[in-house]
Amino acid sequence: MSAARLTVLLYYKYVLIADPAALMREQRELCERLGLRGRILLGTEGINGTVAGSEAATTAYQQALHARPEFTDVVFKISYADSQPFPKLDIKVRREIVTLGAGSELDPTKDTAPHLTPAEWKRTIEQEDVVLFDARNRYESEVGRFKGAILPPIENFRELPALLPQYENLKDKKILMYCTGGIRCEKASALFRQAGFKNVFQLEGGIVSYGDQVGDAHWEGDCFVFDERMTVPVGTKEPKAPVGRCEHTGRATRNVINCLHDPCHKIIIVAEETLAEDPDARLCRDCRRVGLTSATADYLGSPARSAK
Repeated sequence: MSAARLTVLLYYKYVLIADPAALMREQRELCERLGLRGRILLGTEGINGTVAGSEAATTAYQQALHARPEFTDVVFKISYADSQPFPKLDIKVRREIVTLGAGSELDPTKDTAPHLTPAEWKRTIEQEDVVLFDARNRYESEVGRFKGAILPPIENFRELPALLPQYENLKDKKILMYCTGGIRCEKASALFRQAGFKNVFQLEGGIVSYGDQVGDAHWEGDCFVFDERMTVPVGTKEPKAPVGRCEHTGRATRNVINCLHDPCHKIIIVAEETLAEDPDARLCRDCRRVGLTSATADYLGSPARSAK
């Protein structure tokens, strides 16, 4: 491993935090002292974080978090980056550490579905009649997913509750639910169980842990991540053949960008070859449909913004 390679930590825990603002100040002091960057969301319901830095710094961070009584059992999912994947350190207090908007009656510490270890998940897929359910957003599943999984067409996690009626036919099925690191499935599986889905299970540690412990069996494509890497391989050191499709040309690609028009900023999949051929390909289909171009879109340095 090269000296420049950085360690990336992904972690969460649902647990009562009496004073999230005080914890935010402590976390900021700790991360700044260790030279870490990343995003940490805090709330009365727990902590949700991903930070990156040197091996020594991330090891010290894990030790510091584990030293707090409420976080002694936090599980860190570890990956690596060749350069700093976060532009800054961002720590905030939110009402929800991952926003579902299903109401205070939903308690992920009590209502969540049983966990399957990655080995149990693989064995269950291979031996039983199950339905795989992706609890992530549309653009995440487009670049990679478990083969045959149901892929909700959502742009944000908070859109999932409104889609529940569409899955009524699955109530008698055994549902295996997964997400990147596990945090969304804790809430999504609780949501399904409250709605009468009795046979729901979730992948312990999410896609990241599955790749680390089992490999790439039953997986296709890459795993989307919310940092500047955008995608990472699952279960292999080198990326597999991409399953994502350029939304303008249909080319196979893993290249993920934000729509050029800042008021939109939608995450889209666009092949690098398409971008080289057409500068307007940096815009999503919806923005192009209303007539926006790279000359009229609003973004930093754009002709449209300069003219204001």
